[in-house]
Amino acid sequence: MQFCSLSLTCGETMCIKMIFLTVFIFILSLFAQQGKTVTDADGNIYNTVKLGNLIWTVENWRSTKFSDGTPIPYVTSDMKWDKRSERKKASFCYYKNDTTNGSKYGALYNWFAVNSGKFAPEGWRVPTDADWAKLEAYLIVNGYNWDDSDDSNKIGKSLAAKTGWETNNKTGTIGNSLQENNSSGFSALPGGYHDYNIFSWAMFSYIGGIGYWWSATENPDMNYQAFCRTLYAGLDAFYKNSESKGYGFSVRIVQDSYYDPPTK
Repeated sequence: MQFCSLSLTCGETMCIKMIFLTVFIFILSLFAQQGKTVTDADGNIYNTVKLGNLIWTVENWRSTKFSDGTPIPYVTSDMKWDKRSERKKASFCYYKNDTTNGSKYGALYNWFAVNSGKFAPEGWRVPTDADWAKLEAYLIVNGYNWDDSDDSNKIGKSLAAKTGWETNNKTGTIGNSLQENNSSGFSALPGGYHDYNIFSWAMFSYIGGIGYWWSATENPDMNYQAFCRTLYAGLDAFYKNSESKGYGFSVRIVQDSYYDPPTK
């Protein structure tokens, strides 16, 4: 048996070594990103998940402070909430002003807190409407629809957590067979919302049934509204809505998977 010998120059050998090293570093970075955490100004630590080329927190934000350490005004009065929103002032609260709801479902923020320019830590951001659209597209084309289709939006179950949702018996919905939820690892919890209307019958609504998450993107056709994403216990899709900036919704933050923190 004869073997063909392969002779490489010093430069070619070095090139091959560099290729293997680059691939090795890339693989290590993927593992590192899957286990990445982010810490808010209160010291709360959030786990993350990488979906496509974006890294998302897997818990609703619950910080009482902006990223620079200044407090986000905690507003428990419905009238004061509406007045501050009318004046485009940042506010946050917990569902029914119960801090135990904040521990599980996170805090609720109006859009003026989200759009403060100092909501997320360095290198992170409140997702734009485009970020949410990328997440939706990634899940649909990669088999996360509950019925394995890839031509429509049926990704609700893949995003929703296995607990915390109202149950029902409608096939494919988030509330049906909770143990089949969360294949994406996003762990969405339904924190409900704080209304923006002093004459509303209920200033807090739908915890356990609906989750709303702000985007950082204003609606260009209605400048008093911004885009958000919504999950419903009784439905199977991930919905894009436009709502008044005065509402109190949940927030996730996101980072590009190729982000490198600045060297100090």
